Amino acid sequence: MLNKDNYVAWPSRIIRYARSRPNGEMIVDSIENGPYVRRMIATLGEPDLPVPVPESLHEQTDEELTKTGIKRMDADDQAIQTILLGLPEDVYAAVDSYETAKEIWERVRQMMKGSDIEEQEKKAKLFNE
Repeated sequence: MLNKDNYVAWPSRIIRYARSRPNGEMIVDSIENGPYVRRMIATLGEPDLPVPVPESLHEQTDEELTKTGIKRMDADDQAIQTILLGLPEDVYAAVDSYETAKEIWERVRQMMKGSDIEEQEKKAKLFNE
């Protein structure tokens, strides 16, 4: 469970845990680079109609997804759950409105940023004593 005292090691633990899961590399990719983005697919126009219809684009539908695309979308959901399960309630409440694992990851990092400095200061004091 994340707290101010263990943030330095927490990201590494979460990433290692994510990698150990099925589709682990996809989960980590979702955390680090963002979610799967559906492609835009061209729909052929119909130039032979009395009023020609030009080519158009539409967002990839569920039926048009490849097996890899489906796995990637599942990995996006798993990435969010992986991060959220390791958060205390106060941090969870602060990031619950974010929609992607990358957004949650970045927000937690911002919230805990002071932890890195505090940890370094503690180590420096111990070293100097």
